[in-house]
Amino acid sequence: MTRRALLVSSLLLTTVTGCAALGLEHPPTAEPADPSAPASASAPATSATPSVLTDTQARAALITDTDLGAPWVPTRGAATWRDELLKASTPVAECQKLLDALYTDELFGEPARAVVGLDDPDSAAQLRYQLTGRRPADVDRTLAWLRSLPQKCARFTATAGQDTVEDVQVTELPLPEVGDARQGLRVSLTLWGTAEDNADGEPTVLALDVAAVRAGEDAFALTNGGLGDVPNEATQAAVQLGVRRLTDVRQQGRVQV
Repeated sequence: MTRRALLVSSLLLTTVTGCAALGLEHPPTAEPADPSAPASASAPATSATPSVLTDTQARAALITDTDLGAPWVPTRGAATWRDELLKASTPVAECQKLLDALYTDELFGEPARAVVGLDDPDSAAQLRYQLTGRRPADVDRTLAWLRSLPQKCARFTATAGQDTVEDVQVTELPLPEVGDARQGLRVSLTLWGTAEDNADGEPTVLALDVAAVRAGEDAFALTNGGLGDVPNEATQAAVQLGVRRLTDVRQQGRVQV
């Protein structure tokens, strides 16, 4: 059996709409986002609106498998490719920082306040969505760092387990114009096995959509990845729906206060 086949067959599923902005279609059974949703997701904090979401509000702002529609389901486990391919090293400091953030799922540099993981069994893709408690200024610094990576880490090599070498490419990923600030990346890791474990000559390719968005005082990040094709429409839908959810949670908070 080839190394690629072993990775695919051993894949265990992990923990973590308005696409019209980019001319994309909604997932077939997803609830469409309100196209009139404002670009700025939440107003500046006032005395009546706490600047930090409560734990209950943070959980309410998470997207769900119902939002994205079939075939997405709640996650069922951890992906072996996370250790196989993302646990890697490179001598380039900024690129190593990116690999570490993807492996630990801490794009904002600290554990998330609320997290949800979703799986697409049809494509073996996994989507992890998380809300951060970082201050807007800290979030903007993370966005600026992500924005620099398609230049600083456009292409580099990394060493994974058993001294296997990966070819890593980082490009910019367009996102819907929602929220106050945003950055998207497409990260591709290609692993060519030896003649013994890769006799068919096909490489193992891990593709990851990465998105980070700030909406007023709040921010979220998501990764959507898998071996082979990644359903990009789900990434686009999750970004728009995430901003709408935060808007709704903030508005409900003002009404309750």
